[in-house]
Amino acid sequence: MRAYKTQPIEESKLRRIFEAANIAPSAGNLQAYQVRVVRDQAKRSALAQAAYGQGFIADAPVSLVFCADPERSAQKYGKRGSELYCLQDATIAGAFAMLAAVDLGLATVWVGDFDEKKVQQVIEIKTIRPVAIFSLGYAAEAPKPSPRRAIEEIFQGDFPQTD
Repeated sequence: MRAYKTQPIEESKLRRIFEAANIAPSAGNLQAYQVRVVRDQAKRSALAQAAYGQGFIADAPVSLVFCADPERSAQKYGKRGSELYCLQDATIAGAFAMLAAVDLGLATVWVGDFDEKKVQQVIEIKTIRPVAIFSLGYAAEAPKPSPRRAIEEIFQGDFPQTD
């Protein structure tokens, strides 16, 4: 979704999205991620610029920045934790949040194309790594679904046969 109404998001809906992210599975149940909630218009505009001019980020009433916490994961899993597991933790939590948002009638889009250092500056972080920015709000458009690959092309091995 890249067009949003100015309508604010109810606090109860935000809370439910946060709760959904919080129950996402994570490596060793460490939850090696943090999420920055950005409501301030100036910061959302700065995030949009850090995302190479993706203006819809500034237009949505809320941005969520999912960040991996390499140090938290490294404490238990060493290098693999700091390089992989924390990224997986952040993306799984993001996917749970995204599904919850859509279930609550909100619209969102996963933004991964951004200047990492600039995003860190905007949200004032140093040791954690931004992985994804979600713009979040009520849809102001109804775009057509994007085409998808056939499941037979994606899933390999013992593929289920149709009845």
